[in-house]
Amino acid sequence: MVIVIGGMIGLGKTTTAGILAKRLHLPVYFESVEGNTVLPLFYKASPEEKERNRYPFLLQMSFLSSRFDAIRKALSDGEAILDRSIYEDYYFAKRNHDLGNISDLEMDVYGKFLHQMLDVLNALPKKAPDVMVYLKGSFETVLRRIQERGRSFELGDELVSYYRFLWQDYDEWVRSSYKASPLIVVDVDQVDIVNNASDLDLLVEEIERQRK
Repeated sequence: MVIVIGGMIGLGKTTTAGILAKRLHLPVYFESVEGNTVLPLFYKASPEEKERNRYPFLLQMSFLSSRFDAIRKALSDGEAILDRSIYEDYYFAKRNHDLGNISDLEMDVYGKFLHQMLDVLNALPKKAPDVMVYLKGSFETVLRRIQERGRSFELGDELVSYYRFLWQDYDEWVRSSYKASPLIVVDVDQVDIVNNASDLDLLVEEIERQRK
Protein backbone atom coordinates (compact mmCIF):
# COMPACT_ATOMS: atom_id res chain seq x y z
CA MET A 1 0.00 0.00 0.00
CA VAL A 2 1.24 3.50 -0.87
CA ILE A 3 -0.06 6.40 1.21
CA VAL A 4 0.75 10.06 0.67
CA ILE A 5 0.28 12.64 3.42
CA GLY A 6 -0.78 16.07 2.20
CA GLY A 7 -1.58 19.41 3.73
CA MET A 8 -0.47 22.92 4.46
CA ILE A 9 2.96 23.70 5.88
CA GLY A 10 3.10 23.01 9.62
CA LEU A 11 0.06 20.76 10.06
CA GLY A 12 1.96 17.63 11.02
CA LYS A 13 2.63 15.64 7.85
CA THR A 14 5.95 14.28 9.07
CA THR A 15 4.53 13.28 12.46
CA THR A 16 1.51 11.66 10.83
CA ALA A 17 3.67 9.77 8.34
CA GLY A 18 5.84 8.41 11.15
CA ILE A 19 2.89 7.29 13.26
CA LEU A 20 1.14 5.58 10.37
CA ALA A 21 4.35 3.93 9.16
CA LYS A 22 4.84 2.38 12.58
CA ARG A 23 1.21 1.33 12.92
CA LEU A 24 0.90 -0.11 9.39
CA HIS A 25 4.46 -1.52 9.25
CA LEU A 26 5.33 0.41 6.11
CA PRO A 27 8.57 2.12 5.06
CA VAL A 28 8.41 5.89 5.13
CA TYR A 29 9.93 8.60 2.95
CA PHE A 30 10.39 11.79 4.93
CA GLU A 31 10.80 15.00 2.98
CA SER A 32 14.20 16.38 3.86
CA VAL A 33 14.41 20.08 4.64
CA GLU A 34 17.59 20.09 6.67
CA GLY A 35 19.77 19.35 3.64
CA ASN A 36 17.97 21.68 1.28
CA THR A 37 20.32 24.62 0.78
CA VAL A 38 17.80 26.69 -1.21
CA LEU A 39 14.97 26.58 1.35
CA PRO A 40 16.41 29.00 3.96
CA LEU A 41 17.51 31.33 1.16
CA PHE A 42 13.95 31.38 -0.19
CA TYR A 43 12.52 32.37 3.19
CA LYS A 44 15.17 34.85 4.27
CA ALA A 45 16.16 36.57 1.02
CA SER A 46 14.93 40.06 0.27
CA PRO A 47 12.58 40.52 -2.70
CA GLU A 48 15.53 41.89 -4.68
CA GLU A 49 17.68 38.85 -3.85
CA LYS A 50 14.86 36.48 -4.79
CA GLU A 51 14.44 38.26 -8.11
CA ARG A 52 18.15 38.29 -8.86
CA ASN A 53 18.91 34.71 -7.83
CA ARG A 54 15.55 33.11 -8.81
CA TYR A 55 15.30 31.28 -5.48
CA PRO A 56 11.55 30.47 -5.79
CA PHE A 57 12.06 28.66 -9.09
CA LEU A 58 15.20 26.88 -7.87
CA LEU A 59 13.40 25.77 -4.71
CA GLN A 60 10.40 24.49 -6.63
CA MET A 61 12.56 22.49 -9.03
CA SER A 62 14.54 21.10 -6.10
CA PHE A 63 11.37 19.90 -4.40
CA LEU A 64 9.94 18.56 -7.65
CA SER A 65 13.05 16.45 -8.21
CA SER A 66 13.08 14.99 -4.69
CA ARG A 67 9.33 14.35 -4.68
CA PHE A 68 9.51 12.58 -8.03
CA ASP A 69 12.36 10.39 -6.81
CA ALA A 70 10.42 9.45 -3.67
CA ILE A 71 7.10 8.63 -5.35
CA ARG A 72 8.82 6.68 -8.13
CA LYS A 73 10.60 4.49 -5.58
CA ALA A 74 7.44 4.11 -3.49
CA LEU A 75 5.28 3.05 -6.44
CA SER A 76 7.98 0.72 -7.75
CA ASP A 77 8.22 -1.00 -4.36
CA GLY A 78 4.44 -0.92 -3.87
CA GLU A 79 4.61 -0.10 -0.16
CA ALA A 80 5.45 3.21 1.46
CA ILE A 81 4.22 6.36 3.17
CA LEU A 82 5.34 9.78 1.95
CA ASP A 83 5.04 13.01 3.94
CA ARG A 84 4.22 15.23 0.93
CA SER A 85 4.23 14.10 -2.65
CA ILE A 86 4.60 15.24 -6.21
CA TYR A 87 0.82 15.59 -6.54
CA GLU A 88 0.68 18.79 -4.48
CA ASP A 89 3.87 20.25 -5.89
CA TYR A 90 2.04 22.15 -8.65
CA TYR A 91 0.00 24.06 -6.07
CA PHE A 92 3.12 25.65 -4.56
CA ALA A 93 4.51 26.48 -8.01
CA LYS A 94 1.20 28.00 -9.08
CA ARG A 95 0.85 30.14 -5.97
CA ASN A 96 4.38 31.47 -6.31
CA HIS A 97 3.66 32.18 -9.95
CA ASP A 98 0.53 34.05 -8.86
CA LEU A 99 2.70 36.15 -6.55
CA GLY A 100 5.16 36.92 -9.33
CA ASN A 101 7.94 34.94 -7.64
CA ILE A 102 8.07 32.48 -10.55
CA SER A 103 8.03 33.92 -14.07
CA ASP A 104 5.84 32.77 -16.95
CA LEU A 105 8.85 31.20 -18.66
CA GLU A 106 9.92 29.40 -15.48
CA MET A 107 6.37 28.13 -14.98
CA ASP A 108 6.38 26.76 -18.51
CA VAL A 109 9.68 24.96 -17.90
CA TYR A 110 8.39 23.63 -14.57
CA GLY A 111 5.18 22.36 -16.18
CA LYS A 112 7.04 20.46 -18.88
CA PHE A 113 9.22 18.69 -16.30
CA LEU A 114 6.19 17.87 -14.14
CA HIS A 115 4.26 16.35 -17.06
CA GLN A 116 7.26 14.26 -18.09
CA MET A 117 7.61 12.95 -14.55
CA LEU A 118 3.92 12.08 -14.30
CA ASP A 119 4.21 10.22 -17.62
CA VAL A 120 7.03 8.15 -16.13
CA LEU A 121 4.86 7.29 -13.12
CA ASN A 122 1.95 6.38 -15.37
CA ALA A 123 4.14 3.78 -17.08
CA LEU A 124 4.83 1.94 -13.81
CA PRO A 125 2.85 -1.20 -12.90
CA LYS A 126 1.49 0.67 -9.86
CA LYS A 127 0.62 4.08 -11.23
CA ALA A 128 -0.68 6.01 -8.23
CA PRO A 129 -1.01 5.95 -4.43
CA ASP A 130 -3.81 4.01 -2.79
CA VAL A 131 -4.91 7.00 -0.74
CA MET A 132 -3.98 10.51 0.31
CA VAL A 133 -4.42 11.47 3.96
CA TYR A 134 -4.99 15.20 3.73
CA LEU A 135 -4.48 17.30 6.86
CA LYS A 136 -6.49 20.51 7.10
CA GLY A 137 -6.70 23.07 9.87
CA SER A 138 -7.37 26.69 10.73
CA PHE A 139 -4.84 29.35 9.86
CA GLU A 140 -4.29 29.95 13.59
CA THR A 141 -3.27 26.30 13.95
CA VAL A 142 -0.92 26.57 10.98
CA LEU A 143 0.89 29.57 12.48
CA ARG A 144 1.04 28.08 15.97
CA ARG A 145 2.56 24.83 14.75
CA ILE A 146 5.09 26.56 12.52
CA GLN A 147 6.18 28.61 15.53
CA GLU A 148 6.28 25.57 17.81
CA ARG A 149 8.60 23.56 15.59
CA GLY A 150 10.96 26.52 15.60
CA ARG A 151 12.79 26.39 12.29
CA SER A 152 14.41 29.80 12.32
CA PHE A 153 14.10 30.41 8.59
CA GLU A 154 10.31 29.82 8.76
CA LEU A 155 9.76 32.43 11.46
CA GLY A 156 9.14 36.12 10.97
CA ASP A 157 6.20 38.47 10.82
CA GLU A 158 6.88 39.15 7.15
CA LEU A 159 6.08 35.51 6.31
CA VAL A 160 2.57 35.52 7.80
CA SER A 161 0.96 36.98 4.67
CA TYR A 162 2.75 34.35 2.52
CA TYR A 163 1.49 31.50 4.70
CA ARG A 164 -2.04 32.90 4.58
CA PHE A 165 -1.85 33.17 0.80
CA LEU A 166 -0.90 29.49 0.57
CA TRP A 167 -3.47 28.38 3.15
CA GLN A 168 -6.52 30.26 1.90
CA ASP A 169 -7.05 28.23 -1.30
CA TYR A 170 -5.28 24.99 -0.38
CA ASP A 171 -8.32 22.96 0.72
CA GLU A 172 -10.37 23.92 -2.33
CA TRP A 173 -7.49 23.19 -4.71
CA VAL A 174 -6.99 19.70 -3.30
CA ARG A 175 -10.71 18.91 -3.43
CA SER A 176 -11.02 20.08 -7.03
CA SER A 177 -7.65 19.09 -8.49
CA TYR A 178 -6.31 16.00 -6.72
CA LYS A 179 -7.38 12.97 -8.78
CA ALA A 180 -4.63 10.42 -8.20
CA SER A 181 -6.39 8.45 -5.43
CA PRO A 182 -9.20 8.51 -2.87
CA LEU A 183 -8.86 11.30 -0.31
CA ILE A 184 -9.20 11.03 3.46
CA VAL A 185 -9.54 14.45 5.08
CA VAL A 186 -8.35 14.86 8.67
CA ASP A 187 -9.26 18.10 10.42
CA VAL A 188 -6.40 18.55 12.88
CA ASP A 189 -8.47 21.02 14.91
CA GLN A 190 -10.90 18.17 15.66
CA VAL A 191 -8.80 14.99 15.37
CA ASP A 192 -5.62 14.19 17.34
CA ILE A 193 -3.97 10.97 16.17
CA VAL A 194 -0.85 11.73 18.23
CA ASN A 195 -2.51 11.79 21.65
CA ASN A 196 -5.85 10.08 21.07
CA ALA A 197 -5.65 6.35 20.34
CA SER A 198 -9.27 6.13 19.22
CA ASP A 199 -8.71 8.88 16.62
CA LEU A 200 -5.73 6.94 15.29
CA ASP A 201 -7.73 3.71 15.19
CA LEU A 202 -10.49 5.37 13.17
CA LEU A 203 -8.00 6.79 10.69
CA VAL A 204 -6.27 3.42 10.25
CA GLU A 205 -9.63 1.71 9.68
CA GLU A 206 -10.50 4.23 6.99
CA ILE A 207 -7.11 3.78 5.32
CA GLU A 208 -7.48 0.00 5.33
CA ARG A 209 -10.80 0.31 3.52
CA GLN A 210 -8.92 1.94 0.65
CA ARG A 211 -6.38 -0.86 0.29
CA LYS A 212 -6.27 -2.09 -3.33
